Amino acid sequence: MEQVRVRFAPSPTGTLHIGGARTALFNWLYARNRGGRFILRLEDTDWGRSSEDAAAGIIEGLRWLGLDWDEGPDIGGDWGPYRQSQRLDIYRQYLQQLLEEGKAYYCFCTPEELQEQRTRAQEQKANYRYEKTCSSLTQAQVKQFLDQGAKPVVRLKVDPAGKTVVPDLIRGHVEFDNGLLDDFIIAKSDGWPTYNFAVVVDDHTMEISHVIRAEEHLSNTPKQLQVYASLDWSPPQFAHVSMILAPDRSKLSKRHGATSVQEFRDQGYLPEAVVNYLALLGWSPGGESDIFPWAEMASRFSLDQVNRAPAVYDLQKLNWMNGYYISVAELERIVALVSTEARRRGWLRDDNPAYFAAAVDLVRSRAKTTTEILDLAEYFFLPPQIYEEKGIHKYFSAPEALDRLRAVDAVLEHAGSFDPAT
Repeated sequence: MEQVRVRFAPSPTGTLHIGGARTALFNWLYARNRGGRFILRLEDTDWGRSSEDAAAGIIEGLRWLGLDWDEGPDIGGDWGPYRQSQRLDIYRQYLQQLLEEGKAYYCFCTPEELQEQRTRAQEQKANYRYEKTCSSLTQAQVKQFLDQGAKPVVRLKVDPAGKTVVPDLIRGHVEFDNGLLDDFIIAKSDGWPTYNFAVVVDDHTMEISHVIRAEEHLSNTPKQLQVYASLDWSPPQFAHVSMILAPDRSKLSKRHGATSVQEFRDQGYLPEAVVNYLALLGWSPGGESDIFPWAEMASRFSLDQVNRAPAVYDLQKLNWMNGYYISVAELERIVALVSTEARRRGWLRDDNPAYFAAAVDLVRSRAKTTTEILDLAEYFFLPPQIYEEKGIHKYFSAPEALDRLRAVDAVLEHAGSFDPAT
């Protein structure tokens, strides 16, 4: 049986979004369920937008979630390098092969010439497709352009006849009309490969068996299958995961709450809660429980149970789930998570760690995030700042009120520690 090899291949141009985190999680779960390998690859060919800070943030976010990888840019592996920017020689090798075999060609068309083609298509009320102007250039003409210092792109020759069928493990067979494809660019004028070429070379040379990725990449798949066919390679199996929508079924954005892993961490969510919640955004394992430890998720995960329909982001469910994990976590861990802010407020001192931990333990079952814990515990450390005037007048103005308060104070002074269990 072929070894399962899956990959998470983010572009380091921003933070790790929850959609990307879920894609990484589904790949990780599939690999662990099948005894395969999970590979991290950084697709940083967009050098104008990629940054080391973003790459470091993505890696940090994955580690915070608890995802580990078997090969990657930080740990290496037999199929590296694991950064596209370090694989340019590999791409050039296969670009040259396609050029020599006549399956790709240099295109010297200027932006102005391409705009004229678009205008003609618009006037004819037709979909724009590159007119193959440079596909018939002779070798002598190509050499002349190159000798003049022209910087061409490279286009793949595409047969517009027939259809491209994508056999998708989640969506079934999806068909695309080849007539909508043109001779698309596979290398830019600076020599860097385009996404649809680089990803094919990477997945093939790294022996990726299954490509599990976001639905937005489904439209790229016909082009990628054209590249596979031109290089006489067998494609991997594809599985395109549905989008995550906001509660109103609009595109998820910051106005709907935290949308990046870093924001979840900063706002007091535990990684196991985020992972558990993300796993259920599109995966329906069955049963009555929504709480799944890592091992159970990995043992039960199946692409057959991943829904085609978009998943809907439910902050209330995430908060409930996070509250559960806070309530069952080791107390020492929860105390450590809130200790920095508690020391800043002066609530946690060298002389009261046991008292502080006891206060945290008493209130954490009511907290939905760790950032709520200190607010819930405030009355253990600060005297009341606001009084209910009507209540004071009603209950404390009676002549016997002071005596009753003194009696309560005496009882509390000699009372033992409160045990919430009893």
